[in-house]
Amino acid sequence: MTWYLTEDVEEFRRVAGDCLARDSVLSTALLTVSEMVRRHGPHAYEDTEPAWFGWWRESDDAPVDCAFLQTPPRPPLLGPMREPLARALARELRAAGVTLGGVRGGDGSTQAFADEWTGGGGWNVGRRLRLFRLGELTPQRPAPPGRARQATADDIPVAAAWMKGFAADVGETSDADYTQNIARRAADGRLYLWEGDDGRPVSMAACSPLVAGQSRVSPVYTPAGLRGRGYAGAVTAAVSRAALEAGAEQVLLFTDQANPTSNALYQRLGYRPVADFVDVDFG
Repeated sequence: MTWYLTEDVEEFRRVAGDCLARDSVLSTALLTVSEMVRRHGPHAYEDTEPAWFGWWRESDDAPVDCAFLQTPPRPPLLGPMREPLARALARELRAAGVTLGGVRGGDGSTQAFADEWTGGGGWNVGRRLRLFRLGELTPQRPAPPGRARQATADDIPVAAAWMKGFAADVGETSDADYTQNIARRAADGRLYLWEGDDGRPVSMAACSPLVAGQSRVSPVYTPAGLRGRGYAGAVTAAVSRAALEAGAEQVLLFTDQANPTSNALYQRLGYRPVADFVDVDFG
């Protein structure tokens, strides 16, 4: 059987849900993104085109083997899959007339997809990411001056501006309006700020809604002029604890492997590496 594609997130989660739950850690991006679309509709990420979802299985009555999703114009996110199925997915999307600028996922399957899409060349690795899972939370001691608190509606303008900075730092679109995105996180109680002794916010971190027993920390951001003072570690510890208290069995986050500072920080907080992922750019 070939890949099955749909724009219906409810169908995707109904059919592929068991597959995603079998390895909720490695499927964290698919779970959290599809949950956002379920909650806020096909344009949850302020995109002009609806999201694509898909799964593969041997036959109609066989369990789903693997899955992917895409929120255009962002590249597809590949769940754990064998390389031949990644190649088959590339052929299926090309046949559907999809235009792609890259792909994201586990190293082997992502590069297999890229080879199939480009005919064996014309792609390059944009970023190498590492997925971490929280073991025992160990907040830094002493903590920096100030305290963690949940963001309120009054914090949305500052946090939305910081989200632009975060997007620019990770190489994503930084000219988008993140007000709605931040407002949702604040309304759900999933956005935390660290504020200094003077009450001024100095850093932020958020966690995703709880789904399949896991929650993912993202984004973590401190403005450039305030970095190196322990604020990011303190607010990350706070939001990680909030995710645990909300019932998360697994608390996860991604880091850029090229950033040794953040990789070391999260490990000091109790996060341990699980798997490596890659962003591939075409052309």
